[in-house]
Amino acid sequence: MAEMDVDDAMAGLQPASTLNQPPMPIVHSDISNTQLSTPAGSPAPREQPIRDIQVKVHIRKPERDTWSYVGRGIVSQVVAGQSSRVVVRAVSSGKVLAVFSETSDLEAEKRGNFIVISVVQGSSVVSWSLNALNNSETLRLLASIELACYKCKQALSDPRNHNKGRRRIERVIKDDRRRRHRRRKDQDAMIDAFSKQTIGLELDDGPSPPMAG
Repeated sequence: MAEMDVDDAMAGLQPASTLNQPPMPIVHSDISNTQLSTPAGSPAPREQPIRDIQVKVHIRKPERDTWSYVGRGIVSQVVAGQSSRVVVRAVSSGKVLAVFSETSDLEAEKRGNFIVISVVQGSSVVSWSLNALNNSETLRLLASIELACYKCKQALSDPRNHNKGRRRIERVIKDDRRRRHRRRKDQDAMIDAFSKQTIGLELDDGPSPPMAG
């Protein structure tokens, strides 16, 4: 009788939640990982579409000092696996004007609401100017180009050649800019000399002063 009273007293000290709670199942880590992983037959999650950016497109061809207006364009970022590329299409015809990707040797910089993309082709440079609607669109455009064109595989596998390639791109673009500035300076000097020569001829051909009487 005494033993029964002690057992009843000990049972009364335990919380009711402990008595009514079912035992917790033991879940192994390999089972939980299998349940959380995506089944092999199910499709991979789709990439979220990136909103297109409207721009005005200009181009400066090699050995040219002036920009040529191409027209209005739409910039899209096409994602394929872990890589992407930036595609510029004409609004009117849908024709592809330019494609920038990890294989492109280029340098992009922001100038106001413009993104100037200098593409190295051998020893020459083709420059594209993309004029976005506002500063927010311009920053998004620059980020898309840098993301698509960064040579991440080469930077990880062969950083020495990656840095060497970047220096070569910078050198070619700098040399092209130096040649353009020199041509512009020579052209301005030629125009200035021609204008002075024309003014001198006009003074020589002017009316003779009257003879003193």
